[in-house]
Amino acid sequence: MAHVQKIAQADLEELREKLEVEKENLEEELAGHGRVQTDTGDWQGASTGFEGEEADPNDVADQIEELATNVPLVEELEDRHRDVVDALEKMDEGVYGICEVSNEPIPLERLKANPSARTLIEHAEEL
Repeated sequence: MAHVQKIAQADLEELREKLEVEKENLEEELAGHGRVQTDTGDWQGASTGFEGEEADPNDVADQIEELATNVPLVEELEDRHRDVVDALEKMDEGVYGICEVSNEPIPLERLKANPSARTLIEHAEEL
């Protein structure tokens, strides 16, 4: 059974605001480096295309390089975005701030440093 995390309303509102801003920023970054897949809602790395044009081999090489850079970046941004969305959902459900490994409350200092933290620091590598 999970412990109940008692976070002051003012702190909770401050954390929610940080999460909302981070979510918006991540969505802007994702849009700049990839595109959302409409069927899954997941993001995919993309490069600027040359549809309908005769592709120059140098442009194709640049596109491949851009895609090779964007795919891992998009995956990292998507992971961060998922953590932020999950944290906001946990706030709505009243279970925010509980370690996913030990079910212990995550200290407020850690949440203020990383509002989307899913674990206590000592359990961070276990997920």
